[in-house]
Amino acid sequence: MRAALICIDKPDHLQTRIDNRAAHLEHIQSSGIVEMAGPFLDAAGGMIGSLVILTVDSMDQAQAWAEADPYAKAGLFESVAIREWKKVVG
Repeated sequence: MRAALICIDKPDHLQTRIDNRAAHLEHIQSSGIVEMAGPFLDAAGGMIGSLVILTVDSMDQAQAWAEADPYAKAGLFESVAIREWKKVVG
């Protein structure tokens, strides 16, 4: 199954994102369950959130991945929604 993580950054937390980016990218690489990922951008091109698509066995596994994300541990996100997602195109 696939799970989509829709993460919105807290306002004025770009430095938190920058400071934890390397650890976040390592978490993505080492977990082996991230199908695709990337930041949401504001009108000026600044990073303001994240979309992460996971291939998981359960929603509990997706939740555990999200909780272990260095961005989440650093308190970057204002909100995180985790939804089962079905790929139709692409």
